[in-house]
Amino acid sequence: KSLDQILPPDLSSSPAAYAQLIQKHQFGFNERIVLLLALMPHICPQALDLLFVKNQNFDRGYTEFGGRKGHTHGGFLPTCETAAFMLAGTDLSKRFEVVRLFEDDHVFTTHGILRLQRPSSNEPFFSSALLISPEYLNKLTTGLDQKPDYNIHFPAKRLTTPLTWKDLVLPSEALEEIEKIKIWLQSSQTILHTWGLVKSLKPGYRSLFYGPPGTGKTLTACLIGVSAGVDVYRIDLSSVISKYIGETEKNLANVFDQAQTKNWILFFDEADALFGKRFQATNSNDRHANQEIAYLLQRVEDFPGVVILASNLKANIDEAFSRRFQSMIYFPMPDANERLQLWQTMLNGHIPLDPAISLEQLAENYQLSGGAITNVVRYGAISALQAKRDGICQQDLIKGIGKELQKEGKTF
Repeated sequence: KSLDQILPPDLSSSPAAYAQLIQKHQFGFNERIVLLLALMPHICPQALDLLFVKNQNFDRGYTEFGGRKGHTHGGFLPTCETAAFMLAGTDLSKRFEVVRLFEDDHVFTTHGILRLQRPSSNEPFFSSALLISPEYLNKLTTGLDQKPDYNIHFPAKRLTTPLTWKDLVLPSEALEEIEKIKIWLQSSQTILHTWGLVKSLKPGYRSLFYGPPGTGKTLTACLIGVSAGVDVYRIDLSSVISKYIGETEKNLANVFDQAQTKNWILFFDEADALFGKRFQATNSNDRHANQEIAYLLQRVEDFPGVVILASNLKANIDEAFSRRFQSMIYFPMPDANERLQLWQTMLNGHIPLDPAISLEQLAENYQLSGGAITNVVRYGAISALQAKRDGICQQDLIKGIGKELQKEGKTF
C-alpha cells in the first residue's frame, strides 16, 4: 500500500498544539509527514532505525534514504532526501513537488517552523539536514511557548522592565519620534498592504537612538516592545564580534536568521562597535572590517522587523547606515525640570527622606542623567541602612552625586 493512500487522522477536535498547528495552516498529507519526520528524532528516535539498513550490493546505506549521523546522537537523523524518499519514492514528478515544501515562501520557512542546515555548495540540496526550530519543538511537545535565551548559538538577551512610560522623562520632540515607531509596529500591515505601499517600502523599520549614557535609550526600547506586545532582544556584541575572518558575519547571521520570522525588536547597544565608519582599506584587516560593515548593512536593511541602534555619538555611525534609518532620535541630558521629575519619580514617596532634602536644589545644581540619578538613589539607600538610619539624608545623596561626577571626570 502506498504511503499517500493512508488517510491522516482527523484532528479537528483535538486541543493539542500539534493539531492546532495543522489546522491553523491547513497542512496536507505531505506537510504532516515532513513535520513528523523532523520531530521523530526528538520524540521517537528508534522509529527511524530501520533506515540504517545496508545495501548488501555496496555494503553501505541506501542513497535514497538520505539521513546523517550526529556527533553524539546514535539514531538516524533525517534530511530532505529522507522526506523525498517517503513522499515520492522513485517518481521524479513527485520528487520535484517535494522541493516546494522547502522553498523560502512556504509556511515552514516563513513561520520559522523548520529550517534546513544546508550542505556545502558542491553537494545536492536534498542532503540538507531537516531540523525543527527549538521554539516549535518545545511548543509541540510541551504545549508551551518558550522564549529563546542567551547561549553560545544565540548571543542575545531578552530585555524586560518593570517601569512604565511614566518613568521615562524625555523632551516632547523625542517622544513624538518614539510614537512613530509605536505606530509602525501597530499599523505596518495597513501601510504596506491595505494602502498598497508594499512595492515601495521595505517591511522593516530602523532607528538610531543617540545621546549621552544613562538618558533612557535602553528603557525606551523596552517600553516600545511592551506597548506593542513584542519581545526586545539586546545583541551581546562581545559574543558576536570575533577577530577571526568570517566569524562575526556568521554569528550575526545566526541571530538574524533566528529573528527573521519572529516579531522581535533587535537592540544593538553601543552600536558603533559594530556599525562604525568604513575607511580606506590599506591591508587585509581593513578590508575585512569593511566587509563586516557591508554585511551588516545588508542584513539590517533586509530584516523585516524593527532594529534599534544605540550610540553615545551619532558621528561614530557609518553614513551608509545613517541614510537608511527611518528615524534618528536624540536623547539629551535632562534639564533642571526633567531632573526634578526624575528625582521625584525614583524617590517614589515610599522611601523615608530627611525633611531637609531639597530635590529642587539637587535638580538645579547637579547635571545628571537619569541613569546617574538611579545610581545616586541606590547609593543613598545603602548608605542609610549602613548607618542604621530609617531614611535617606541629604548627605547620602550628596556623596552619591560626588561619586557619579567622578566617574564622568567632573569636579564636585
